[in-house]
Amino acid sequence: MANGKDTARALKLFIVLSRASKVVLEEANKLIETYDLNPTEFAVLELLHHKGRQPIQKIGQKILLRSGSMTYVVDKLEKRGLLERVSSMEDKRITYMSITPAGTALIEEIFPSHEENIAGIMSTLSAEEQEHAIHLIKKLGLSVRDLS
Repeated sequence: MANGKDTARALKLFIVLSRASKVVLEEANKLIETYDLNPTEFAVLELLHHKGRQPIQKIGQKILLRSGSMTYVVDKLEKRGLLERVSSMEDKRITYMSITPAGTALIEEIFPSHEENIAGIMSTLSAEEQEHAIHLIKKLGLSVRDLS
């Protein structure tokens, strides 16, 4: 059982991590929103651009989105002509999402600025500090997942 100091430190870390995550995401999302995309729509386009077509269910798992929300996001992107549904030839129960040429053009327009934006946000930390943060945050995330 944790003592009072351990609990207070853990709570402080939780608050600091939560607040930092919130402001970093808000700053990163400002650029994305200038292209009339929300962060989830951007994540779907980015995933499909870099990983190729994916089953709808896998997209939700990879970007941590519930299936009901996933359908809504995919429908919006499809209506904008940025994605298209492709039925599986092997298994008719599976529908893939594929990025269209318009979707590719949009993500290729946004992504270089997005990369620069993220690099700028993270530049407060040295390369060594970034590597250390990656290690610690990954360790934390994996340990929480293992508790489930």
